[in-house]
Amino acid sequence: MRKKIWIPLLFLVVIAAGWGIGKYTSPASSIGGGAAAVDQPNLNGGAAATEPAGTPPAPSVSPSASPSVSHEALSGGPAGEAQLAATKPDSIGVIVNKQYGLPDDYKPADLVYPDVPFTFKEKIEKRMMRKEAAHALEEMFAAAKLDKVYLAGVSAYRSTKTQRSLFNAYAERDGEEKARTYSAVPGYSEHQTGLAIDLSGRDGKCAAESCFAGTKEANWLALHAPEYGFIIRYPEGKEAVTGYMYEPWHVRYVGKEIARYLTEKGITLEEYYNAVPVSK
Repeated sequence: MRKKIWIPLLFLVVIAAGWGIGKYTSPASSIGGGAAAVDQPNLNGGAAATEPAGTPPAPSVSPSASPSVSHEALSGGPAGEAQLAATKPDSIGVIVNKQYGLPDDYKPADLVYPDVPFTFKEKIEKRMMRKEAAHALEEMFAAAKLDKVYLAGVSAYRSTKTQRSLFNAYAERDGEEKARTYSAVPGYSEHQTGLAIDLSGRDGKCAAESCFAGTKEANWLALHAPEYGFIIRYPEGKEAVTGYMYEPWHVRYVGKEIARYLTEKGITLEEYYNAVPVSK
């Protein structure tokens, strides 16, 4: 009698063990799907991790991130499997756009005043950048000067409060839909990271205006900014990807290696992270 009971029990144990092994050795899904390893720079510093081919690494997720950080479902992989990505505000490679926002009232802890000329003299918030980006900006300005190109800062860091005032003013003037093509809503502006800055020529003409395109300053930036860790964040022809109009004056610091990589590939941060299309 005991022998007959043991046989079905043993059978059940074998089935349970096989199910458990299969469950915990299943490959983890990655953003965007894909296969085969490819060399790709790591936006968050350190050595590049092995990533599936054609699949950019997701932005680092901070375990302590505020619930206010925007989480947006990305479709990708087999059967349009929904994936989640989040931003890590203090990462040099942070992605901030119409999908990915920042914690409420986020402010970088290492803001400094870069020693470069601006179109104004006051030491106010929009003159500040994160320390690493500020030093890179100083190097870039010095190199431009050697080429007889004289740059000036227009607007760097902006707090949530400042961005709210700007966006509201633009929306009142041009309507909200139009304003969203060139200005970010509060909490979703790259300027708040302290890693982005609007530039112009020393005379301030065409500052943050379409007429800046084609100037010697704009041409120099497009050609040399990556050498100092900056990218033209909203390039021409990528409006549907970034969600913003072409802005040759808006540069974003991501580090030299990444800036060169993105420029050589002709891709944006959205494409690098497979975070397209953006919401409008």
